[in-house]
Order: sequence, then C-alpha cells, then structure tokens
Amino acid sequence: MPAEIEDPRVFRPLAEAAHAPLLGLAEANLAATTTARAEEIHRTLTRAAVDCLRSGRASVLADAIAAAPSPALARELWRCLIDAWSPAWRDPADMAATLFALPVVIIAARDAGAPPGESVLPAELSESRRLVHILVEHRALRGNQAFALAPALVASDEIDVARLDRLFARQSEVLDACGGDFPATPIAVQSGQQTVHLRFLLGTALAAPGADLLENADVGGWGMPLALELARQLASPGISVLALPRPPQSPPAALQQGRIAQREVGAQLFASNAIRKLRATVGEPVGVISAHHCAAAPGGGELRVSLSSPFDVRAAEGFRCPLFATDRADDVASMLHELLRDCRVTDVRVLAGVHPDRDPRTGVLLFFKPTPQGVEPTLH
Repeated sequence: MPAEIEDPRVFRPLAEAAHAPLLGLAEANLAATTTARAEEIHRTLTRAAVDCLRSGRASVLADAIAAAPSPALARELWRCLIDAWSPAWRDPADMAATLFALPVVIIAARDAGAPPGESVLPAELSESRRLVHILVEHRALRGNQAFALAPALVASDEIDVARLDRLFARQSEVLDACGGDFPATPIAVQSGQQTVHLRFLLGTALAAPGADLLENADVGGWGMPLALELARQLASPGISVLALPRPPQSPPAALQQGRIAQREVGAQLFASNAIRKLRATVGEPVGVISAHHCAAAPGGGELRVSLSSPFDVRAAEGFRCPLFATDRADDVASMLHELLRDCRVTDVRVLAGVHPDRDPRTGVLLFFKPTPQGVEPTLH
C-alpha cells in the first residue's frame, strides 16, 4: 500500500523572471489536454534546454529546477534536460562524441580492530583500461568499442546541473575527450561504521550520428566483473570496499538515478544493521516514518526513519532520508515503508503532519519512538 505523508519542503509559489519561461512551459505541458499538444510543448521545452546547454547557461536550468513550485514541474524540466542530451538533438556537424557517466554506489568500512579516526580512499583508478575491457567484452554500450574511461571517480557536484553545459561542450571535442582533468573525489571512511558514497565514472564514446549508445538501462553480464574490478582497484589495507555499478547514462540521467540508488542503498544498510542489533538485544523493532522541516536539506525538508522498541527507550536508531527536487514525498515514504516490511518489521507507523528539525526540549535531531500511548520523541 502507498504510504501517504505530508511534503515537508518549502516551495516558492512565484517564479523569478529568469525562471518564468521554463517553468511556464513545464506548467503548460502538465495542463495540456491532448497528447499532441503535450508533445509539442515538451519539444519546445527540450529545445530551450538544448539552447541553455549550448550557450553555457546550464545554471539557468539548475535554478529553474530548484525554484519549481512542485515536484511535477521539476520532473518535467528534468525529463527535458535528459532528452536534450539524446542524439536526436545533436548537430552531426559539430557533435563527434557521446559523453556518458556510470554511477557507482560504494559501501566502505574500516576493518574491525582499526584505530579510531578516518581513512581516505583516493578514488583514482590505476587501471581504467581493465574496466573498458570488461565493458567491451560484455558488449555494454550496444557493443561499441570506441570509448574510453577517465581514471577518476568523481562526485555528484562535478556533473550537477549547473555544470552540464561544460560537459555538453566536451562532446564536440574529439581530442583527449577522456583526459585526466576530471578531479577524483576521495572517499572518507570512518572507523566503526559502514558508509555509502556515490561516485561516477566518466567516459567518451565515438559512434555514428544518431546512434544512441545509452538506451540499454541494464547492467547485463558486466555488472559483477566490473564491481569486483572496481573493488580491487580501490582496495586499501584495513578497508573493505563494495562497489555497486549502475548502467552508463547521460550525465543528467546518471545523476538522477545515482542519487536515488545511493539513498536506497543507504536506507537498506541502515535498516539491516539497526534491525539486527535491536532483535539481538530488545526484540522486534517498531518503525516510525516522519516528515521534518530542515534548513540544511535540499528544499528545506526531509523524511526520517526511526527503529526502536517500546521496551527500551535508549535503544533507538535513526536515518535521514533526503528528498530531491523531482521526488514525490509519498513515493519516498512508500519506498521506506516497503523496505521495512521486506525486513519483516510488522509495525510501521507513518506520522501525520510536518515536524521540526530538532527536539525543542533537548536541541538534538528529532526522531520518534513508540510508546503505549502512541509515539514520542526519542531521548537521543
């Protein structure tokens, strides 16, 4: 069953002048009464997105998505941004290559017995050609063999919407299209905990005009060997690494899907660890999903999950779940609810209303725990 929850984000009702044309087209698309009219507006909006990318004004797209007064409008803008990267919108005279991004969710942990502190994985691959060989062997990218991967694992910021014009322009640069100027973003690993990170492998492929090398959204036979090779190259003494690669996509599609994958893996890791701990100590846990205002979160709000037992007020675990611009809060709450049910948590409660970021009594982050009377804030 879908989980209904109030959206905690703060949406601006009026668009600024710079964003009004894009948001106006997105709104007109949603209001269109015929398929033909909706497709016509979608093409116009996609053409506007292409113009922003070609003219170095990707920040206009980024600001419009951030200023969208509803997730539905943000989703329409993002769909047009993804379509703008497709071969159908390229000029064969000046587009020579397809730049793509392969999302990798990385789970890292320091081995038991390691001294307290922080270790760092460099996120620089020493043998990126071995990864290319795996992809070629298993016919990724529709069997294309004319591609290369940059040796750096880069963070989301490097392919965020405001920087996509820079990447878009690189598709017309044949020479050194996958050089070493993409900055690797190191991975910080804390002692005593598993952490989930998102990085991207950037690559450039050459193909005939109009060929869509990224249409297959399946890891196929290359997923496991690529994951093992990534883990081998990232290996460091005293640190265990699990790499979960996703299909190569255009940078805007990879960014969207990568962030969703990181969130889901983070939620799964939290749930499995917390449930195992609670069952070993106080018995079956109760899950509480709640919506919270949070100035530091994207859009000013987030969802939270707590797992605890009414028999021990101190045994409580919490997870903060971000909401991205294109998310429906109900969809994310349903994902969390389904995850807990899959973990055989039979008592899952979704709280009504939007709650503050912190407990006014203690000043700590606000999570909820079950009581015989209902739910109340946890003690930590």
